[in-house]
Amino acid sequence: MAEIQRLDKLLLGRHPDFSRSRIEGLIKAGFVTVNGAVAEKAGMKVSDDDEIEVEIPPPVPAIPQPEDIPLDVIFEDDDILVLNKAPGMVVHPAPGHFTGTLVNALLFHCSDLAGIGGVARPGIVHRLDQYTSGTMVIAKSQKAMESLVKAFASHTSVEKTYLAVCRGRPRLDSGRIENLIGRHPVDRKRMAILEKDGKRAVTNWRVVKYVDGLSVIECRIETGRTHQIRVHMASLGCPVIGDAVYGKPALDRRLSPPPPRQMLHAWKLKLWHPLEGRQMEFVSPIPEDMKVYI
Repeated sequence: MAEIQRLDKLLLGRHPDFSRSRIEGLIKAGFVTVNGAVAEKAGMKVSDDDEIEVEIPPPVPAIPQPEDIPLDVIFEDDDILVLNKAPGMVVHPAPGHFTGTLVNALLFHCSDLAGIGGVARPGIVHRLDQYTSGTMVIAKSQKAMESLVKAFASHTSVEKTYLAVCRGRPRLDSGRIENLIGRHPVDRKRMAILEKDGKRAVTNWRVVKYVDGLSVIECRIETGRTHQIRVHMASLGCPVIGDAVYGKPALDRRLSPPPPRQMLHAWKLKLWHPLEGRQMEFVSPIPEDMKVYI
């Protein structure tokens, strides 16, 4: 009788020289087929009788290459570039996303950006999730990079405000969430609120609008932990709509239209210019796919 097991586990057994993350990256990028169809996910159930093929993609350049990808620039001078990141754009190359990233676009837009802050992530001071849209600042000089990295690390001289469309309504109209966030102890792709061994995460939130069972919540974050707002909104019982990881996908599919992504937008960014010492505030317009719910 054929054994039934997870696809990634089966492939790890057949390809012991590959790491688990390598296997997952190949599946996610569509390089694995099961009975002629592209594999849906790493955890799908397969049997020894299934015909499974793995295509090994050619090596990619170790150094990201410039690509002519349009950018929505809000502000630019010799030291910084502030832009409105489009939803769906990955910030820097990673398994499954070696081209078409923000870094590739920046290298084309700024010919002398390469090497600032590192070869793999030139100019990148902070990041947004792939499906989160909104305001980002990029360092165009080494001095700007060093200054901005310190500012973001201090959590005192940078103010980041997001808008999130969330399911339901919090018990209160505003509040402050402060706890520890770290990797989920079982599912390493998720983040979770932990009792210990996590990093301090602080979100100040208030309900801006409530309509048709959805809340528009303004989130001002004092820290920038991975998935922080998504985890914190879910902890309120009001997950971000369109969030396939921390939300309620089955309920989201009933919305009209169903959200094509997590409805989270980096709305405002206030900081001090890294060389000129003046305070600046930048605002990214609310994207069209988010306006539908507001």
